[in-house]
Amino acid sequence: MKPTTTSPLLVLALSLVGISFAAPLIRLSTADPLVIATWRLGFSMIIVALALGMGGGWREWRALARREYLFAFGAGVLLAVHFWSWNASLRYTTVAASVALVNLQPVIIAIVSALWLQESPARRQWVGIVLAVLGALVVGVADVPGGLAAIGPSLLGAGASGGRALFGDLLALLGAVTAAGYYLIGRRIRQHLGIWPYVALVYGAAFVTCLALALLAGKPLAPQPPRELAIFAGLAVGPTLLGHTGMNWALGHLPAFIVNLTTLGEPIGATILAAVLPGIAEVPGMGTVAGGVLVLAGVLLAARKG
Repeated sequence: MKPTTTSPLLVLALSLVGISFAAPLIRLSTADPLVIATWRLGFSMIIVALALGMGGGWREWRALARREYLFAFGAGVLLAVHFWSWNASLRYTTVAASVALVNLQPVIIAIVSALWLQESPARRQWVGIVLAVLGALVVGVADVPGGLAAIGPSLLGAGASGGRALFGDLLALLGAVTAAGYYLIGRRIRQHLGIWPYVALVYGAAFVTCLALALLAGKPLAPQPPRELAIFAGLAVGPTLLGHTGMNWALGHLPAFIVNLTTLGEPIGATILAAVLPGIAEVPGMGTVAGGVLVLAGVLLAARKG
Protein backbone atom coordinates (compact mmCIF):
# COMPACT_ATOMS: atom_id res chain seq x y z
CA MET A 1 0.00 0.00 0.00
CA LYS A 2 1.06 3.58 -0.61
CA PRO A 3 2.17 5.58 2.45
CA THR A 4 -0.49 7.90 3.84
CA THR A 5 -0.44 11.13 5.82
CA THR A 6 -3.91 10.42 7.21
CA SER A 7 -3.93 9.00 10.72
CA PRO A 8 -5.54 5.53 10.78
CA LEU A 9 -6.55 6.14 14.41
CA LEU A 10 -8.40 9.33 13.44
CA VAL A 11 -10.21 7.43 10.68
CA LEU A 12 -11.14 4.70 13.15
CA ALA A 13 -12.49 7.29 15.60
CA LEU A 14 -14.75 8.73 12.89
CA SER A 15 -15.75 5.21 11.89
CA LEU A 16 -16.81 4.51 15.46
CA VAL A 17 -19.13 7.51 15.36
CA GLY A 18 -20.62 6.21 12.12
CA ILE A 19 -21.30 2.64 13.25
CA SER A 20 -22.78 3.82 16.57
CA PHE A 21 -25.79 5.13 14.66
CA ALA A 22 -26.58 1.74 13.10
CA ALA A 23 -28.49 0.04 15.93
CA PRO A 24 -30.66 3.09 16.85
CA LEU A 25 -31.56 3.71 13.20
CA ILE A 26 -32.45 0.05 12.65
CA ARG A 27 -34.55 0.04 15.81
CA LEU A 28 -36.49 3.08 14.50
CA SER A 29 -37.27 1.28 11.22
CA THR A 30 -40.37 -0.90 10.87
CA ALA A 31 -39.10 -2.65 7.73
CA ASP A 32 -38.00 -6.30 7.53
CA PRO A 33 -34.30 -6.88 8.37
CA LEU A 34 -33.56 -8.12 4.82
CA VAL A 35 -35.29 -5.09 3.33
CA ILE A 36 -33.26 -2.75 5.56
CA ALA A 37 -29.98 -4.39 4.56
CA THR A 38 -30.84 -4.38 0.84
CA TRP A 39 -31.81 -0.71 0.72
CA ARG A 40 -28.85 0.27 2.91
CA LEU A 41 -26.40 -1.41 0.54
CA GLY A 42 -28.24 -0.12 -2.52
CA PHE A 43 -27.93 3.49 -1.41
CA SER A 44 -24.27 2.86 -0.51
CA MET A 45 -23.51 1.45 -3.96
CA ILE A 46 -24.70 4.65 -5.63
CA ILE A 47 -22.08 6.70 -3.80
CA VAL A 48 -19.38 4.03 -4.19
CA ALA A 49 -20.03 3.84 -7.95
CA LEU A 50 -19.62 7.61 -8.27
CA ALA A 51 -16.34 7.56 -6.32
CA LEU A 52 -15.09 4.58 -8.31
CA GLY A 53 -15.91 6.17 -11.66
CA MET A 54 -14.50 9.61 -10.84
CA GLY A 55 -11.27 8.22 -9.38
CA GLY A 56 -10.73 5.51 -11.98
CA GLY A 57 -10.12 2.93 -9.26
CA TRP A 58 -11.91 0.25 -11.30
CA ARG A 59 -8.67 -0.13 -13.31
CA GLU A 60 -7.10 -1.90 -10.30
CA TRP A 61 -9.44 -4.84 -10.88
CA ARG A 62 -7.37 -5.84 -13.92
CA ALA A 63 -4.47 -6.91 -11.69
CA LEU A 64 -6.59 -9.15 -9.44
CA ALA A 65 -6.29 -12.93 -9.65
CA ARG A 66 -9.40 -15.10 -9.71
CA ARG A 67 -8.78 -16.13 -6.09
CA GLU A 68 -8.85 -12.51 -4.98
CA TYR A 69 -12.19 -12.01 -6.72
CA LEU A 70 -13.53 -15.08 -4.91
CA PHE A 71 -12.26 -13.76 -1.59
CA ALA A 72 -13.95 -10.39 -2.20
CA PHE A 73 -17.21 -12.09 -3.17
CA GLY A 74 -17.00 -14.25 -0.03
CA ALA A 75 -16.47 -11.14 2.09
CA GLY A 76 -19.59 -9.62 0.54
CA VAL A 77 -21.68 -12.71 1.30
CA LEU A 78 -20.44 -12.70 4.90
CA LEU A 79 -21.29 -9.00 5.20
CA ALA A 80 -24.80 -9.68 3.90
CA VAL A 81 -25.37 -12.46 6.44
CA HIS A 82 -23.92 -10.21 9.14
CA PHE A 83 -26.37 -7.43 8.26
CA TRP A 84 -29.34 -9.81 8.19
CA SER A 85 -28.57 -11.66 11.44
CA TRP A 86 -27.72 -8.50 13.35
CA ASN A 87 -30.72 -6.57 12.00
CA ALA A 88 -32.95 -9.50 12.98
CA SER A 89 -31.44 -9.68 16.47
CA LEU A 90 -32.63 -6.14 17.18
CA ARG A 91 -36.23 -7.38 16.81
CA TYR A 92 -35.78 -9.68 19.81
CA THR A 93 -33.15 -8.22 22.13
CA THR A 94 -32.08 -4.77 23.29
CA VAL A 95 -29.79 -2.43 21.39
CA ALA A 96 -27.11 -2.68 24.10
CA ALA A 97 -27.06 -6.50 24.17
CA SER A 98 -27.21 -6.91 20.39
CA VAL A 99 -24.37 -4.47 19.73
CA ALA A 100 -22.23 -5.91 22.52
CA LEU A 101 -22.65 -9.55 21.48
CA VAL A 102 -22.08 -8.92 17.79
CA ASN A 103 -18.77 -7.41 18.82
CA LEU A 104 -17.43 -10.65 20.28
CA GLN A 105 -15.68 -10.97 16.92
CA PRO A 106 -12.23 -9.73 18.16
CA VAL A 107 -11.42 -13.11 19.73
CA ILE A 108 -12.15 -14.91 16.46
CA ILE A 109 -10.17 -12.36 14.48
CA ALA A 110 -7.19 -12.42 16.85
CA ILE A 111 -6.91 -16.22 16.67
CA VAL A 112 -7.33 -16.47 12.89
CA SER A 113 -5.03 -13.48 12.31
CA ALA A 114 -2.25 -15.29 14.12
CA LEU A 115 -2.78 -18.48 12.09
CA TRP A 116 -3.65 -17.07 8.66
CA LEU A 117 -2.14 -13.56 8.49
CA GLN A 118 0.79 -14.07 10.87
CA GLU A 119 -0.33 -11.02 12.87
CA SER A 120 -0.43 -12.06 16.53
CA PRO A 121 -1.71 -9.78 19.31
CA ALA A 122 0.71 -9.00 22.14
CA ARG A 123 0.00 -10.35 25.62
CA ARG A 124 -1.41 -7.01 26.78
CA GLN A 125 -3.71 -6.91 23.77
CA TRP A 126 -4.98 -10.42 24.55
CA VAL A 127 -5.79 -9.30 28.09
CA GLY A 128 -7.68 -6.30 26.72
CA ILE A 129 -9.58 -8.43 24.22
CA VAL A 130 -10.62 -10.94 26.88
CA LEU A 131 -11.68 -8.17 29.26
CA ALA A 132 -13.77 -6.50 26.56
CA VAL A 133 -15.41 -9.81 25.61
CA LEU A 134 -16.28 -10.49 29.26
CA GLY A 135 -17.92 -7.08 29.38
CA ALA A 136 -19.94 -7.92 26.28
CA LEU A 137 -21.06 -11.20 27.87
CA VAL A 138 -22.14 -9.33 31.02
CA VAL A 139 -24.34 -7.14 28.83
CA GLY A 140 -25.81 -10.20 27.10
CA VAL A 141 -26.63 -12.01 30.37
CA ALA A 142 -28.12 -8.84 31.83
CA ASP A 143 -30.51 -8.74 28.88
CA VAL A 144 -32.19 -12.05 29.85
CA PRO A 145 -34.78 -11.56 32.63
CA GLY A 146 -33.47 -13.38 35.69
CA GLY A 147 -29.88 -13.42 34.44
CA LEU A 148 -27.95 -16.71 34.37
CA ALA A 149 -30.69 -18.58 36.27
CA ALA A 150 -33.20 -17.85 33.51
CA ILE A 151 -31.06 -18.93 30.54
CA GLY A 152 -31.67 -22.68 30.96
CA PRO A 153 -35.48 -22.45 31.30
CA SER A 154 -35.66 -19.97 28.42
CA LEU A 155 -34.03 -22.54 26.11
CA LEU A 156 -36.91 -24.88 26.95
CA GLY A 157 -39.47 -22.22 26.14
CA ALA A 158 -40.25 -21.11 29.69
CA GLY A 159 -40.68 -17.38 29.68
CA ALA A 160 -41.42 -15.80 26.34
CA SER A 161 -39.56 -12.57 26.98
CA GLY A 162 -36.41 -14.39 28.12
CA GLY A 163 -36.60 -16.79 25.18
CA ARG A 164 -37.01 -13.96 22.70
CA ALA A 165 -34.06 -12.10 24.19
CA LEU A 166 -31.86 -15.19 24.09
CA PHE A 167 -32.82 -15.90 20.47
CA GLY A 168 -31.88 -12.33 19.59
CA ASP A 169 -28.56 -12.75 21.38
CA LEU A 170 -27.83 -15.90 19.32
CA LEU A 171 -28.56 -14.03 16.10
CA ALA A 172 -26.14 -11.33 17.23
CA LEU A 173 -23.48 -14.02 17.80
CA LEU A 174 -23.98 -15.24 14.23
CA GLY A 175 -23.38 -11.65 13.19
CA ALA A 176 -20.11 -11.75 15.14
CA VAL A 177 -18.81 -14.82 13.30
CA THR A 178 -19.67 -13.51 9.84
CA ALA A 179 -18.27 -10.04 10.60
CA ALA A 180 -15.00 -11.63 11.73
CA GLY A 181 -14.61 -13.37 8.38
CA TYR A 182 -15.44 -10.15 6.57
CA TYR A 183 -12.71 -8.19 8.40
CA LEU A 184 -10.10 -10.92 7.98
CA ILE A 185 -10.62 -11.13 4.23
CA GLY A 186 -10.54 -7.34 4.05
CA ARG A 187 -7.15 -7.23 5.78
CA ARG A 188 -5.75 -9.68 3.23
CA ILE A 189 -7.08 -7.99 0.09
CA ARG A 190 -6.77 -4.34 1.16
CA GLN A 191 -2.97 -4.64 1.16
CA HIS A 192 -3.15 -5.01 -2.62
CA LEU A 193 -6.31 -3.10 -3.59
CA GLY A 194 -7.46 0.51 -3.09
CA ILE A 195 -10.40 1.34 -0.88
CA TRP A 196 -13.02 2.17 -3.53
CA PRO A 197 -12.27 -0.81 -5.82
CA TYR A 198 -12.38 -3.07 -2.78
CA VAL A 199 -15.64 -1.84 -1.24
CA ALA A 200 -17.27 -1.77 -4.69
CA LEU A 201 -16.65 -5.51 -5.00
CA VAL A 202 -17.61 -6.34 -1.42
CA TYR A 203 -20.64 -4.06 -1.08
CA GLY A 204 -21.77 -5.13 -4.56
CA ALA A 205 -21.62 -8.83 -3.62
CA ALA A 206 -23.41 -8.08 -0.33
CA PHE A 207 -26.12 -6.12 -2.15
CA VAL A 208 -26.75 -8.92 -4.67
CA THR A 209 -26.86 -11.49 -1.84
CA CYS A 210 -29.35 -9.46 0.22
CA LEU A 211 -31.45 -8.76 -2.87
CA ALA A 212 -31.59 -12.47 -3.75
CA LEU A 213 -32.46 -13.46 -0.18
CA ALA A 214 -35.21 -10.81 0.00
CA LEU A 215 -36.76 -12.00 -3.27
CA LEU A 216 -36.55 -15.67 -2.26
CA ALA A 217 -38.17 -14.86 1.09
CA GLY A 218 -40.92 -12.87 -0.61
CA LYS A 219 -40.06 -9.64 1.18
CA PRO A 220 -41.48 -6.62 -0.70
CA LEU A 221 -38.72 -4.06 -1.30
CA ALA A 222 -40.93 -1.29 -2.70
CA PRO A 223 -42.69 0.98 -2.33
CA GLN A 224 -41.27 2.40 0.89
CA PRO A 225 -42.57 5.44 2.79
CA PRO A 226 -40.35 8.54 2.92
CA ARG A 227 -39.55 7.94 6.60
CA GLU A 228 -38.13 4.49 5.86
CA LEU A 229 -36.16 5.76 2.85
CA ALA A 230 -34.63 8.45 5.08
CA ILE A 231 -33.57 5.77 7.61
CA PHE A 232 -32.07 3.61 4.83
CA ALA A 233 -30.14 6.59 3.45
CA GLY A 234 -28.91 7.43 6.95
CA LEU A 235 -27.66 3.86 7.38
CA ALA A 236 -25.83 4.10 4.06
CA VAL A 237 -24.12 7.42 4.79
CA GLY A 238 -23.29 6.91 8.47
CA PRO A 239 -22.73 3.27 9.47
CA THR A 240 -21.81 1.97 6.00
CA LEU A 241 -19.82 4.70 4.23
CA LEU A 242 -18.38 6.51 7.25
CA GLY A 243 -18.22 3.45 9.50
CA HIS A 244 -17.50 0.33 7.42
CA THR A 245 -15.66 2.11 4.62
CA GLY A 246 -13.46 3.94 7.12
CA MET A 247 -12.56 0.65 8.78
CA ASN A 248 -11.93 -0.99 5.41
CA TRP A 249 -9.54 1.87 4.64
CA ALA A 250 -7.75 1.31 7.96
CA LEU A 251 -7.36 -2.41 7.14
CA GLY A 252 -4.80 -1.37 4.55
CA HIS A 253 -2.61 0.15 7.27
CA LEU A 254 -3.30 -1.76 10.51
CA PRO A 255 -3.75 -5.42 11.54
CA ALA A 256 -7.33 -6.71 11.44
CA PHE A 257 -7.56 -7.28 15.21
CA ILE A 258 -6.58 -3.67 15.93
CA VAL A 259 -9.13 -2.27 13.45
CA ASN A 260 -11.80 -4.58 14.82
CA LEU A 261 -11.17 -3.50 18.41
CA THR A 262 -12.70 -0.18 17.42
CA THR A 263 -16.09 -1.87 17.05
CA LEU A 264 -16.06 -2.76 20.73
CA GLY A 265 -16.63 0.91 21.48
CA GLU A 266 -19.88 0.75 19.51
CA PRO A 267 -22.05 -0.49 22.43
CA ILE A 268 -21.22 2.67 24.36
CA GLY A 269 -22.12 5.04 21.53
CA ALA A 270 -25.18 3.05 20.46
CA THR A 271 -26.49 2.70 24.02
CA ILE A 272 -26.15 6.44 24.62
CA LEU A 273 -28.02 7.19 21.39
CA ALA A 274 -30.72 4.60 22.19
CA ALA A 275 -31.24 6.25 25.57
CA VAL A 276 -31.57 9.82 24.28
CA LEU A 277 -33.54 9.27 21.05
CA PRO A 278 -37.27 9.86 21.75
CA GLY A 279 -38.36 7.03 19.44
CA ILE A 280 -36.41 4.48 21.51
CA ALA A 281 -35.79 5.89 25.02
CA GLU A 282 -34.12 2.61 26.06
CA VAL A 283 -32.32 3.39 29.33
CA PRO A 284 -29.63 0.78 30.13
CA GLY A 285 -29.76 -1.14 33.43
CA MET A 286 -26.94 -1.59 35.93
CA GLY A 287 -25.78 -4.84 34.28
CA THR A 288 -25.48 -3.11 30.94
CA VAL A 289 -23.56 -0.21 32.47
CA ALA A 290 -21.17 -2.56 34.31
CA GLY A 291 -20.56 -4.57 31.15
CA GLY A 292 -19.97 -1.38 29.19
CA VAL A 293 -17.32 -0.27 31.66
CA LEU A 294 -15.49 -3.59 31.21
CA VAL A 295 -15.70 -3.27 27.44
CA LEU A 296 -14.26 0.25 27.53
CA ALA A 297 -11.46 -0.80 29.90
CA GLY A 298 -10.53 -3.71 27.63
CA VAL A 299 -10.48 -1.55 24.51
CA LEU A 300 -8.27 1.06 26.18
CA LEU A 301 -5.88 -1.61 27.45
CA ALA A 302 -5.57 -3.34 24.08
CA ALA A 303 -5.22 -0.14 22.06
CA ARG A 304 -2.71 1.55 24.39
CA LYS A 305 0.74 2.06 22.87
CA GLY A 306 3.87 0.49 24.31
